Amino acid sequence: MEKLVITPKRFTGKSSVISARVPDEMIQELDKLSAKTGKSRNELLIMMIEFAFDNIEIADPKPTPSV
Repeated sequence: MEKLVITPKRFTGKSSVISARVPDEMIQELDKLSAKTGKSRNELLIMMIEFAFDNIEIADPKPTPSV
């Protein structure tokens, strides 16, 4: 029998409400994922942001040519 593995939340404690402008098409995709997974928009967004934190790479700006 497979075990149910539950991982602890990475970020805990106080939370804050934020507002962001999101393209309608992105919200539609988020709602499709929500319907498929049974997870709320909020849960999915937090999971996606955590993934981004773990996988983000900041590109070095291109050096300006010397004159």
